Amino acid sequence: MNGKRAVIVGGSVGGLFAGNFLIRQGWSVDILEQAQANLASRGTGIAWHDELNVIMEMLDIPPDETAGVNVTGRTAFDRTGAIIAQFDLNQRLGAWNRVFLPLYEAFPKDRYHNGVQMRSLSTLNDVTTVITKDGRRFEADLIIGADGFQSTVRKAIAPDIDPTYSGYVAWRGVSQESVLSSEFRANVFHHYAFLFMRSSLLIGYPMAGADGSIEPGGRRYNYLWYYPAPGQQLTDILTDADGKVHDCGIPPPLMRPEHLDSVRANAQRDMPASFQDAVNLADTTIVQPIYDVLSQRIAIGNVALLGDAAFVARPHVGVGVLKAGQDAFSLTTALAECDSIPEALARYEAERLRPGQRAVWHGRDLGSFIERGLNRPEDDPNFNLPPERAIKISGRPVEHMLEQGL
Repeated sequence: MNGKRAVIVGGSVGGLFAGNFLIRQGWSVDILEQAQANLASRGTGIAWHDELNVIMEMLDIPPDETAGVNVTGRTAFDRTGAIIAQFDLNQRLGAWNRVFLPLYEAFPKDRYHNGVQMRSLSTLNDVTTVITKDGRRFEADLIIGADGFQSTVRKAIAPDIDPTYSGYVAWRGVSQESVLSSEFRANVFHHYAFLFMRSSLLIGYPMAGADGSIEPGGRRYNYLWYYPAPGQQLTDILTDADGKVHDCGIPPPLMRPEHLDSVRANAQRDMPASFQDAVNLADTTIVQPIYDVLSQRIAIGNVALLGDAAFVARPHVGVGVLKAGQDAFSLTTALAECDSIPEALARYEAERLRPGQRAVWHGRDLGSFIERGLNRPEDDPNFNLPPERAIKISGRPVEHMLEQGL
């Protein structure tokens, strides 16, 4: 299919993985990204998996040692700060933009279009035209929806699939190692930490500095705090000072100060003093409402969905970036090896539908005690989620668990 045309809606890591693979296969590719500015400043910490290294190496952009900080295991703490479980596992913990930037730099700049939003799709004689909100038209043999959990492409081809709110949010922030107290740096910083509290869970870990530094003193600390926020409370969190409600997410500068004050007050009330630096000293605090997207189809006609446009698994699973890369690799490999686009998309859906569904179900299981408002994850034995098991199966591909019988 050399010389075919593709339009990718969404210019984050999933769209860039697919775009770079297709360019190497001889396709003509345009990426439409609705954000006006470069996305490099977005994103916080991610779990870096070996499979992600393999995919990036296939694009000749292997990550170097500055991509993340290596840890040797996971540690569970109770609400007093006492260690209650540990699990040995070598893993790298990195920053989202250390994936985005090399993918972005590898893609032709004249084919990456910022500030362009899709309005509609129309198909005639196997050619689909993307019409943008500013009236431009992009014709293609293949459309790839890589535009996140609110995907406009998914709404066009599968309007019955909507994101489902979990009932809780993730407060997120990153601190400079240099501003953290000596006690935090000595006792908490080096842990891949799981702090179990009443109806909530904080996960924290070290990551490289903004300049890629992995040397002591130049690194950063990333935290993610899952916290209940019923529907009306979520609406209030997403409402700015002018009364505008920002559906599904609010830019940090527009968040009302009282919500940041509330996060810090909750940390002082619920969190052991040894962990409070993570919240109180973060450079910027953002809020991520936790949603599920569970698709039944990810390829219809000549349109394919990948990454969060296809499935959104809660961040407990820790595979968002990896899943986007795996989707893109599966799709583009099928396009390289099949005789037609319909045949390739059918193969892609057969390969990636079930793994995406499993990831969503796994995320729901891991977040079930927060969603239910339980005091501890082990309060409902049906969840089979004591801290000892929770730290083994969080932040890992479902395939790893299945292979190891976890």
